Amino acid sequence: MQKSNLFRFKQRQAAYNMDTTRGSKEMVLLAGNSHPELAHLIASRLEVQVGRAEVKEMANRETSVEIMESVREKSVYLIQTADPKDVNNNIMELLIMAYACKTSSARNIVGVIPYLPYCKQSKMRKRGCIVSKLLAKMMYKAGLTHIITMDLHQKEIQGFFECPVDNLRASPFLLQYIQESIPDYRNAVIVARDPGSAKKATSYAERLRLGIAVIHGEQKTNEDEQADGRNSPPLVEHSRIMDVGVGVPALAAKEKPPINVVGDVGGRIAIMVDDMIDDVASFVAAAEVLKDRGAYKIYVMATHGLLSSDAPRLIDDSPIDEVVVTNTVPHEIQKMQCHKIKTVDISILLAESIRRIHNNESMSYLFRNVTLED
Repeated sequence: MQKSNLFRFKQRQAAYNMDTTRGSKEMVLLAGNSHPELAHLIASRLEVQVGRAEVKEMANRETSVEIMESVREKSVYLIQTADPKDVNNNIMELLIMAYACKTSSARNIVGVIPYLPYCKQSKMRKRGCIVSKLLAKMMYKAGLTHIITMDLHQKEIQGFFECPVDNLRASPFLLQYIQESIPDYRNAVIVARDPGSAKKATSYAERLRLGIAVIHGEQKTNEDEQADGRNSPPLVEHSRIMDVGVGVPALAAKEKPPINVVGDVGGRIAIMVDDMIDDVASFVAAAEVLKDRGAYKIYVMATHGLLSSDAPRLIDDSPIDEVVVTNTVPHEIQKMQCHKIKTVDISILLAESIRRIHNNESMSYLFRNVTLED
């Protein structure tokens, strides 16, 4: 009798463990309102359906989220990027969706955030703050247990999170576009728009076996060097400093040289590479200089095509021949306004990363031959 009861107990325990395992392995894909097209592309590649969730803005402009299916003991993947037109609402949607899944007893909550908002505000400036660190803490507290993102503006942002962060790279897709869609790309030179992006340009040049050029100098004043009224007392003239006799030499103010190209681009195709295109004024200025130096075709490659303000008009009126970006953020309206903007689909990379995480497989294959400079 005792053995029979023990046998039944073991059977029930085995059935419970099987149900638990089955539940934890079940995948639920949920999407916010930032980029539904990308969410459906990822879902189709994974051969699943986007889960039912109602994410809406109420009359008082508060965000309301209701998950329409059970997520208990399941792995939930929240697909939400940052649309430049509605960044803050996108963030609130993601946080509330994550918290809704957390309070509904989801086992894992993975945030699939192709473009991480506020990633440009990752350094201390004047009396400001490091906003990306604040956002990282909010995401973790809301319930996210893992983050999948792409081409962070600063790689160090991964350290702000208290959960694992997989920072994927779009460089293989952009390199493939160069090789397949740019005629005579062997006659090209990879251009760094400023010395700060020289490492990325070098990485592209080494993979394509091409030369490199760097644009040095800037026409506009950097925001870091603008006076903010914190000099107290006011700066003293050089002659008065010498009279004080402190012995500390006065530091000369920076004077940026006129914009110039280091490297030969004459009679070549110029390909500028960067992680994002937001305000295109600097790209247009660089393109004009490259055109003056003899480049006969100019391409701009970037992962995130934010294309803020009147970017389509500026691109259309510029010497730039093509702007190639991925679909990490929606830019269909900008494409209708400017025929020079082309899109590369990276949904297969995001889908594969989700599949590997869900099946507890290694992510190293996705980073093979990828360096920090990419």
